[in-house]
Amino acid sequence: MSLNPSVPIPISIPLSIPILIPVLAVLALGLPLTAAALTDEDIAEAVQKPSWGLYKGYAEFKMAHYADARRIWVALAERGNGEAWFNLGILAEDGLGEPRDAYAARRLYEQGAEAGSRNAALRLGLLLQGGKLGQRDLDGARRWLKVAADQGDAEAATHLAALDDPQGGGSVRDRELAEARRFEAEGRHADAAAMYRKLADFGDVRGVTRLAWAYEAGRGVERNLAEAARLFRVAAEQGEAEAQYALSVMLDTGAGQARNGDEALRWLRASAGQNYPPAVQALQARN
Repeated sequence: MSLNPSVPIPISIPLSIPILIPVLAVLALGLPLTAAALTDEDIAEAVQKPSWGLYKGYAEFKMAHYADARRIWVALAERGNGEAWFNLGILAEDGLGEPRDAYAARRLYEQGAEAGSRNAALRLGLLLQGGKLGQRDLDGARRWLKVAADQGDAEAATHLAALDDPQGGGSVRDRELAEARRFEAEGRHADAAAMYRKLADFGDVRGVTRLAWAYEAGRGVERNLAEAARLFRVAAEQGEAEAQYALSVMLDTGAGQARNGDEALRWLRASAGQNYPPAVQALQARN
């Protein structure tokens, strides 16, 4: 598929199509980051250095420069980058810098999953349980959750178990997390945020992390980057690799708090030390 970054993505969804989510992109700390206008040279560099391109797009996203983020991710997606397709799906699903379009989001997530993005596979598995992307499809949900779980995604494995046996398997907190994620997939963001807060109040670090993402994106709560950074730090200090990675990005971009490159790198290394894929790839991109 060829994408024109200056116009919405034209996507037609057939009745039956083959289907294949932190976090949004790969971080490449130590590379220059500015808020200057995106240039054709930036796009060319993003294509030449995909890890930097994904990070640059993520940085633009965090600064709410959605059009610039989209330009970068389109260039990478056209070259088969699964995470770029996934990121474009986020923009379409949430209507960020473009009209909200669930069908376009579904196709973009499918492109990402088919290109190897386990983030996209997880997102599809969650969304297909509800009707947010069209007709509910439990078989499709199982398929993509299994794809993500087989790639080592623990959350996908939890949701797959809950889908097959809602009353059994896993802890009470596991089932509550799965329920919250289903709320989110159905567009019930306020209910999801309330459940994440309940989990966080019980000391569940996964609930703290998901609540932080809700504050960062403004899903179910008013967008508050400072509160997102605070919650990511709480979870990071308890050893949550995803939160450590997210905090490192915020420290590197200055989103929600003052920039601190040294601390950002420390949290990135902590996350990579737990084999969190985006953090591992970020450190590799530095070398």
